[in-house]
Amino acid sequence: MIEEQVILVNEQDEPIGLMNKMEAHEKAVLHRAFSVFVLNEKNEVMLQQRAHHKYHSPLLWTNTCCSHQRAGETNIEAGKRRLFEEMGFQTELKELFHFIYKAPFDNGLTEHELDHVMIGYYNEAPDINPEEVESWKWMSIEAIKEDMKFHPELYTVWFKIIFDEFYHYLEDHKL
Repeated sequence: MIEEQVILVNEQDEPIGLMNKMEAHEKAVLHRAFSVFVLNEKNEVMLQQRAHHKYHSPLLWTNTCCSHQRAGETNIEAGKRRLFEEMGFQTELKELFHFIYKAPFDNGLTEHELDHVMIGYYNEAPDINPEEVESWKWMSIEAIKEDMKFHPELYTVWFKIIFDEFYHYLEDHKL
């Protein structure tokens, strides 16, 4: 199996090359990524629990899906592809904003990403891929914020960062 590559970018999100995903995480090189938040009609976020056998952050809760764009793929195309691969459904996505963050993991790897945050809406139950996802649930934005305060160890490192950005975006914009 060929290892997936990530798109290396500068701080202006201009592509500067490709690198194997694992190498990029070992070297903490800035690369393009995306995070999808799917909300239902009650304004609850669909969270996923990462599969128990994932090489980092197993069984931790995170946003609906996130991953890396492939060469030649738009942010929206990448978000829709991965949403279907992980959660088993399709919906329209809209890009809200992007920002850069750096988050080290316990295993020596580091996420250093220019992350494109997207939103979509869906009201049904997902058809989760057990290779990627252990479980899922709907949770209100305020309940997530509160639970993270008291149980930060239940959430992925990047989700805590991305959720904070997402929360502040929602405070400043009406969706």
